[in-house]
Amino acid sequence: MAYTISKLCTQCDECLPQCPTGAIKQDGKKLWIDPMLCNNCEGFYDQPLCASLCLSDAPVPLQAKKGRCRIDAKVNTSLQLFSSRETHPFASAIVIWEACNVLTQRRSLPWKLDSSGNLYYQRQVSGGRGEVTLYVADIHASGSPIALGGEEAETMITSWDIRAACLHLIYAAYAASLECAWEQTFTISDREISDYLGLGKRKDLSKLAKLTLIKTLAEQPCQLLVMVDWSTEGRFKHIQLPQSPLWHLVETQHHFQEDDMGCRHLTGLTFVIKAGAWAQFFLNRQGSREGTTFYQYGTLPKSLLMQVMSLWQQHEGVVRIMLWLLFKTRMGIQQRIMVSTLMRIAYGEQRLSKASAQREERKRLLRSFESDLEVLNHYGMKPIFDPVTYPPDIQPLWAKLADLPDDAEAALEFWTRDGSQGHRLTDVAPRDKWPRLMQARFLCFELPEDWKKPSAPAAQEKLRKSQRKEVSHTSIDKSSQGRSQLSGEQISTARRQLQLSQRALANHLGKSQSWVRDIEKGRLQASLKDQQLLLKVLGGVL
Repeated sequence: MAYTISKLCTQCDECLPQCPTGAIKQDGKKLWIDPMLCNNCEGFYDQPLCASLCLSDAPVPLQAKKGRCRIDAKVNTSLQLFSSRETHPFASAIVIWEACNVLTQRRSLPWKLDSSGNLYYQRQVSGGRGEVTLYVADIHASGSPIALGGEEAETMITSWDIRAACLHLIYAAYAASLECAWEQTFTISDREISDYLGLGKRKDLSKLAKLTLIKTLAEQPCQLLVMVDWSTEGRFKHIQLPQSPLWHLVETQHHFQEDDMGCRHLTGLTFVIKAGAWAQFFLNRQGSREGTTFYQYGTLPKSLLMQVMSLWQQHEGVVRIMLWLLFKTRMGIQQRIMVSTLMRIAYGEQRLSKASAQREERKRLLRSFESDLEVLNHYGMKPIFDPVTYPPDIQPLWAKLADLPDDAEAALEFWTRDGSQGHRLTDVAPRDKWPRLMQARFLCFELPEDWKKPSAPAAQEKLRKSQRKEVSHTSIDKSSQGRSQLSGEQISTARRQLQLSQRALANHLGKSQSWVRDIEKGRLQASLKDQQLLLKVLGGVL
């Protein structure tokens, strides 16, 4: 149990330098004990040192605060994210992407030691013309943060929480809302972080436990140092960024509420953050207009933050893939992705190599991967399998059963038809499934609707383009009305070519699965309005 200082304290300050964990701090003229650092002097002394030294018996065991927590001083924070929509622009430069990979994949990445013995991770970018290097630093050390050596850095990396990547993305969203992010700061409170991450629903955590978690997550993205060496590319000049913090934790403000005994209870936190020097080269609006620097941003869906917070314990591989896809899909939704690449992102190179050599490990990894793909599909990130390299006989069972009807009669017909074929859906996977998977790929991932929603600048540009093409769209609509009636066989063939299940097509049309089944079997005829909907969804292959 942590200790706290009551109103009996005479402010003699004798206990301040004696605390072995540095938990005793001075706030103005008053001393207080940080409950996040105080551990009862375990591992140092048999009893709390402050309590044994104090002649006035001021240090007492910290009791849970009764009643509501309030902050007397007004806290001025920056613009709140997601205030009017489900998404918000965020800085999505390669520096932010690689930092997100480091926070999520941690020890799975190939870390190396430089000539000074400091641990670093390096990524070749821009076709090998540039490098992004990330180091680990201790932000609590006096002076400017410096890179840590091997053992210290490894210990810190091991302690990182994958949920810290959410705070990293939140910082990137705040930075994108500033004109000069490398000079301006933004302020964020624990209440706002709790809202973004859905911690307000966690009734199993006390106020102090939530504040401890928020402080830990808020500090970890600031423990990264970044160094960039980017060669001249077209009109963009050579970028040479020396080792500097990714995010500056300028200040952490603690807010207290006193009880009748004069004990100060921590009731709130406020963080003042500033983007590092990288923002001058990769998040510079003015420089982008002049053609001398980059201004790279994407769209951050709030639902992603909630999903990470709910999945991180049971499905860490899913969280890694989700956050990687957030950046990968910025290059275009139609991105071919190798299965081996996705496995490397989700589980690391070491585990993938071990699975290639050991049969039992390979079976466990395959079960985990197919289960994680099903979770991704459940959350709206549907994988589209390449029919050539990733055929149905090596696809997961849940993907094969996507066409299984809900109707009992139709389901019986489905299984009867499957049993009469030479290869059944429930047959054992072929013996060469693993080597074939290592060569297989996904055509793309269908993304949730809120991932596709453009940010404000992108929406304005899209509106201008749509207005310019309005005449051509009108002529296309008129020509589609003149087409002949679509047959059930045409609809079924087009749906299968697009790798859509009956249920998925029904969701696109706003219909039931049985309606799609009856249309394909010729039991029903689609109306003119439904014909237009079908052409809109299936028109690319009809």
